[in-house]
Amino acid sequence: MKTVLVFKTSVLDQKGVKRLKPKLNQLVNKNGEWNFDLEDCDNILRVETKNIGAFTISSLLQENGFVCEELH
Repeated sequence: MKTVLVFKTSVLDQKGVKRLKPKLNQLVNKNGEWNFDLEDCDNILRVETKNIGAFTISSLLQENGFVCEELH
């Protein structure tokens, strides 16, 4: 069963998404999906996955210079 994780981020534009795309694709791989909603005031990242935790995703964004906070 897949889990949907939702994050508030500081990714503001497509430039940021393009920078993260290869890293998110590698992390999520074929076992899930991810997308950004940059029209939302919280610049939402949604990740649907079976085996990746929120800490791993938050860490990836933070290592690349973005703020990332899981929404519950």
